[in-house]
Amino acid sequence: MGLLYFLSTTIKLLALMTPPVVLSAFLSASRTYDADRKKRTARRTGLAVLITGIVLFFLGESLFNFFGFTLDAFRIGAGALLFLSAVSIIKETKHSTSFDPEDDISVVPLAIPLCMGPASIGTVMIIGASAENLGQKIYGSLSLVLASACIYVMLLCAEKIEKILGETGMLVLSKLTGLLIAAIAAQVVFTGISAFLD
Repeated sequence: MGLLYFLSTTIKLLALMTPPVVLSAFLSASRTYDADRKKRTARRTGLAVLITGIVLFFLGESLFNFFGFTLDAFRIGAGALLFLSAVSIIKETKHSTSFDPEDDISVVPLAIPLCMGPASIGTVMIIGASAENLGQKIYGSLSLVLASACIYVMLLCAEKIEKILGETGMLVLSKLTGLLIAAIAAQVVFTGISAFLD
């Protein structure tokens, strides 16, 4: 049961980090980077995603209590944001944002808001606050570590992935990610409404 929770949470978190969008932005921004700078940017991005995710994962419940709103209300709000994110990803045809070659893109925009945007931040907080015991807290933390590591490895292999998938493959992968996020959003909203009505 713990392994199943770990795997499902990892897949969910990785989808929420929108790998195709992050990969596209990284490729667009790093055309002029040398190999060392690409590795450094990938490492910083993965680390920034992990730190942000871990902090929100463990502080989510405290923030709910501080602001005085319920977990179920936050589920509905985060689900709505997830729907908007999914629609944006599905409608997007190509990532065309331009970057200054001198800028460090590892934290902004790669880690925040592309990997950890409002919708994914809300979902990470919900997962952390919903953990029923210490085991789920540990598995959730490990899921964040693995998902962040996957982002890091993906960015390290960005050029190889681009060659294998091509522009069409990247576009298809982006659409599939959008559909998966839409399904996650539906489940989050349904859980929140069901608990709210009980």
